[in-house]
Amino acid sequence: MRSAIPGDAAGRLPKARMIDPRGHRFGAGVSALLLIAAFVTGTTWLVGVVLLSIAVSAAFGLRFSIYGAIWRRIAKVLGLPRVEPEHEYPPRFAQVLGSVALILSLAAFALGATTLGWVFALAVAGLQTLLATTGYCLGCRLYFLRWWVPDLVTRIWTRGRSRLDSATLAPEPIRYR
Repeated sequence: MRSAIPGDAAGRLPKARMIDPRGHRFGAGVSALLLIAAFVTGTTWLVGVVLLSIAVSAAFGLRFSIYGAIWRRIAKVLGLPRVEPEHEYPPRFAQVLGSVALILSLAAFALGATTLGWVFALAVAGLQTLLATTGYCLGCRLYFLRWWVPDLVTRIWTRGRSRLDSATLAPEPIRYR
């Protein structure tokens, strides 16, 4: 299974919990379906439900993900084999970015800019669909670019104990295959 995280990432990241990448993809699929259903039915409160779910896991860790808990139960009931786990921070960072977009979406709805609100919500739905169907996580990849936001977010999660070394987080070269 394709991982959302670069193969050599584990050595470049601070210690953190490892997660089942299938749970991350499952959660993305559920989020995408809820956001698309919200758009089709015009139910803006569903955007808030998705925001709540991804914001909680972004802030407190993926072990608190509502979708992750459902996935763990599904995997256990079906007796699915274990897979190679991936580092938690890049997916959490992607959820931070998705949360920001959904906050902007809800703010746009509150201000009467419905079209702009749906643009933000559907952008998140599109990226969640991409992750769910292909395993490619744009937000996870953005975590590895040389910019201050991933470092800041990681310092918040680790309470300042761990600072990313920008030299070790060199951007991954783009490869066309």
